[in-house]
Amino acid sequence: MLLEICANSYRSAIHAENAGANRIELCSELAIGGITPSFGLIKKVTETLKIPVFVLIRPRSGNFTYSDDEFEIMKSDILQCKALGCSGIVSGVLNKNNTIDVVRTKILMDLAKPLPFTFHRAFDWVENPLEALGQLADLGVDRVLTSGQETAANKGLELLKQLKEKAENKIGILPGGGINAENALLFKEAGFNEIHCSATTIKQVIETPKISMHSASFFDERTISFSDETRIANIIIAIS
Repeated sequence: MLLEICANSYRSAIHAENAGANRIELCSELAIGGITPSFGLIKKVTETLKIPVFVLIRPRSGNFTYSDDEFEIMKSDILQCKALGCSGIVSGVLNKNNTIDVVRTKILMDLAKPLPFTFHRAFDWVENPLEALGQLADLGVDRVLTSGQETAANKGLELLKQLKEKAENKIGILPGGGINAENALLFKEAGFNEIHCSATTIKQVIETPKISMHSASFFDERTISFSDETRIANIIIAIS
């Protein structure tokens, strides 16, 4: 069985290869579900690792429905990843009603070619997963990363099995979310060929900071945050 590690740093990527993982998905900021890592990180990892490096293309946290400008950023990121020698792309786009945005996903796939394309866990938001899987298979997506629409893949195992049966070897099903040494065998026994996990451990590096750089108000995936034009203009007026 193939093991893909979701690596959120250079250190994580090195640990994945040293421990025997078969592939990594490189991203940043696991706390918000992962976003596109910096190009400096991508370059360092692809130059160092011998195992395949897939890169997450997600320009921000929140939903998976993007503005035209955000979509252009995603397209540019894919081209940069190809130039840096990445082995695969992990991405995807949803419509506002959380159905698969077939048009935009295909554009990303075409840009990624000849690299394999994984549709990420935005899939776990769709209302009709079996129908969505058929759409992605028709597009030629290589695999879908999914927890079976549960908080952990072992809880979503029944849907994962249904998806595997529906896939009929036309598209891969990559179980991911809460997989660890205690439950990994469940997926092998169920006939899956690969699994995805972060195998994360948490290490404290400082005592309580003098001033926190975190903001709890931003950790809400129902929202997106951005600099407001009116507020900026008011500040300009105030200091003029």
